[in-house]
Amino acid sequence: MMDNESIKLVYFDENRHLRVEGELLAVGVNGRQVEVAEAGSWIDLPTGGEVVPLAGRLPLGYNPSSEAVETIDRVTAVAAILPMGATRALLPGYELEQKENLPLLGYTGVGYGENGFKVAAIETDEDLKWNPAYYNTRDLPRLIKSRIKEFPKNRILKQLAICAQDYHCLTAQNIFYQRWEAGIPVSPRCNARCLGCISKQAAECCPAPQSRIRFVPSSQEVAQLAVAHLEMAHEAIISFGQGCEGEPLMQKELLVGAVQEIRQKTPKGTLNLNSNGGIVAGVTQLVDAGLDAVRISLFSAVSKSYNWYHQPIGYTLNDVKDSLKYAAQNGVDTALNLLLYPGFTNRSIETEALLELIGETGVGQVQLRNLNIDPEIMLGKTNTKEDLLSIKEWLAKLQNCFPELRIGNYTQPKQK
Repeated sequence: MMDNESIKLVYFDENRHLRVEGELLAVGVNGRQVEVAEAGSWIDLPTGGEVVPLAGRLPLGYNPSSEAVETIDRVTAVAAILPMGATRALLPGYELEQKENLPLLGYTGVGYGENGFKVAAIETDEDLKWNPAYYNTRDLPRLIKSRIKEFPKNRILKQLAICAQDYHCLTAQNIFYQRWEAGIPVSPRCNARCLGCISKQAAECCPAPQSRIRFVPSSQEVAQLAVAHLEMAHEAIISFGQGCEGEPLMQKELLVGAVQEIRQKTPKGTLNLNSNGGIVAGVTQLVDAGLDAVRISLFSAVSKSYNWYHQPIGYTLNDVKDSLKYAAQNGVDTALNLLLYPGFTNRSIETEALLELIGETGVGQVQLRNLNIDPEIMLGKTNTKEDLLSIKEWLAKLQNCFPELRIGNYTQPKQK
């Protein structure tokens, strides 16, 4: 290693105790490339991150003496889960011992340095609003009760109370803290079957970490909460399209009516849509009604890969592009919610297709998301002999091609 600090391999022993291996160094994976942890590239585990076991997997580590990668038997490999603002650069190194479906999380390479855990990640945005210290506070239950008392008949608010307390959803909590970006779910249905969907999964896959909203609210319920938040909150954003729902454009008539009512009552704040963008007419109508921003989720800009992951029903990737074009051409802030996965996103075919999409649609921001998925599901998509750019190099290429493109992790208020 080039740096004096060694980052050691960590694992769970047979008694579920976290151990640091004395001889082996931590490694990370980029496609088929196994890379030894380097202190200059790996960062401290951010606040809010955690270390989790990889069931059925043996840890991989690098032996400096033999200059070889080795496994350790009868123990369990580990990974880090990152908070928002940190983008995964390498996957954890492991060898499959027995097939067990892992929960839908963004598994990241992790090791142990001189002063604590180190992770294969890049700091890509500030956590000024999303620091875990600002959430799950002692007064949250009181704030929830107070808000529900203010709007006792609003069913959305009761759903958000579940999301805030049971799922610890930050955008749900913000509706009760009366600040920043707050989510309002509207749709129990979806027109895609994304492999990494966090609100609905096939029984044979793995349990979804949260449940969808089970009703369709009225436009009045939506407008009631939105207006109150936009009028009171600092740097207020209302986002339609949350983890606890399907595709918001499936309720486009409801949303158009709500957006019109909201804008009749207040010009303040930002109205944002998080969507797959497949229903072009819905995006068009919402933009015309007064939408300020739209963020489109994207696994791949290559049609075959897009279809493999999103499994769209009744729309294509070309429809997604048309939605982005219309929004950008009509003064709406546009962003990609890019589901990033080392070894896949940074492949040449994926990179070139993404660059072409950005240039064609005029996207203004790329928001990076660590794709939540079991790495075993992605093996067929990453098992390539191609010599890949590092994620840091890949990000630099993106920025060099589009100097005005904003790259980060969060939705920002629209500048009016």
